[in-house]
Amino acid sequence: MTAIGIIAEFNPFHNGHLYLLQEAKKAVPGAPCICVMSGNFLQRGEAAWCNKWSRSAMALHAGADLIIELPVCYAVRSAYYFARGAIQLLERTGVVTHLVFGSESGNLDELQSISSVLGNESQEYQEKLKNYLSRGYSFARARSLTLQAIINNPKLNELLLQPNNILAFEYLHVLDELKSPITALTFPRLGTGYHSDEMSALASASAIRTSLAKEQNLAAIAPSVPPYTLRILAEEISRGHAPIKAETLEQSILLKLRLSSASDLADIYEIGEGLENRIVKAAGESGNLEELKHKIKTKRFSLSRINRILLYCLWDLHQEQITRFDECGPQYLHVLGFSPSGQKILQEIKSRSILPIFSRGSEIKKAYCNHNKPLLQTMLELDRRATDIYSLLHPDPATRRGGLDFTMTPVRL
Repeated sequence: MTAIGIIAEFNPFHNGHLYLLQEAKKAVPGAPCICVMSGNFLQRGEAAWCNKWSRSAMALHAGADLIIELPVCYAVRSAYYFARGAIQLLERTGVVTHLVFGSESGNLDELQSISSVLGNESQEYQEKLKNYLSRGYSFARARSLTLQAIINNPKLNELLLQPNNILAFEYLHVLDELKSPITALTFPRLGTGYHSDEMSALASASAIRTSLAKEQNLAAIAPSVPPYTLRILAEEISRGHAPIKAETLEQSILLKLRLSSASDLADIYEIGEGLENRIVKAAGESGNLEELKHKIKTKRFSLSRINRILLYCLWDLHQEQITRFDECGPQYLHVLGFSPSGQKILQEIKSRSILPIFSRGSEIKKAYCNHNKPLLQTMLELDRRATDIYSLLHPDPATRRGGLDFTMTPVRL
């Protein structure tokens, strides 16, 4: 059989996502579509505007067949580890044959020529990268400068600054690194750029979220999203589940940091080079998240990286845990939603996959209590923490109960 894999956040699902899904189904006729989707926290270290089940429903209404959650230990990571975790998850379904993604380039050969340099890591590449890092550049910026020094392409600087291209490089790099049998297909990203706030029929998710924050009115985004996205967002607002705002994490993060010593933070993932001291000092001097981030930020640490590190502190995510997660890859398939055809695909996955499949909260709870699989248990525990913390961000206090991963059932169409 053939099956399409799409890696996404759908925050929220918009017309650009719909275009990609439709093009994928045209390119691989008759193939079902399996989406690996970030849960309640996203790659840039932010909370999703609405929860993972509501975003799954949007994708299913658009024609996706099966939505699987990307564990948070991969979802909230740099682009490479985000891509690696998601592709490993698609591979471990045992059915996915094609990975489809959007890119500003839209040219697979062009993207592969750049990703091959990342994959080979020649001595020249390593030396130049090390040099830029020693000069205080962030890893992303140092790598960009290294590639520009090695590859003779006048468009390279523009290509490296575009977020969908960056993920595309990593998808191709990981597929090559894993020697994956999955075939890559890319389609040009249409509409305004990711960082543009311009609203249009093909506005970016970032522009849509900015418009929602400014206008406080769903009508403002109506031209940019399918009708079912608008309806589901309205339902989530009426239930008191949304919108989730960045500042609602403020007190939780500041409280956690003020109760922590530098030695407490030293083992947290991505904290090193004395950053723990900088964070503790900044937490004692800051009254809000923006001030905290400003005091922590350096040339070496991008805002997205700082956002992620603050979440790692909140979750108590340690370096040794991440090392094991990366060595072994995803340990389960957590089903967030499926269509009637998706239910049939699940049966096929059950016969082929090496991973346990959780399609009911009770199954997750049972596995969570199974001490015979400590790595799976630790990965589930991190997902549980993320979901329970996210629930506390709901606007309506009556909806903030914990344990939703143990009680929620998949969305069904």
